[in-house]
Amino acid sequence: MASFEDGSDYTSGNVRCAVRVYERYSVAGGNRLSLTPTMMGTENSLFLSAIVAGGSQGIFFKFNTFGEEAFLDKVRKLAEEL
Repeated sequence: MASFEDGSDYTSGNVRCAVRVYERYSVAGGNRLSLTPTMMGTENSLFLSAIVAGGSQGIFFKFNTFGEEAFLDKVRKLAEEL
């Protein structure tokens, strides 16, 4: 379960932008992850960007990114349903 941390909204003319930050605990990685989705567009055209941060382990290389991928997969599934 992810918790809403913060967000912002911006409108200029007919262009709207919404940014949100969510956080959750990853059991697989044993740490916390953040998800920042950003949606921007007009009534007829929308752009969605979703960035996941945290959750990987390692000093020099990223590994154990299972939690990051699982978090992003949830967003991917919701976007495909729209």
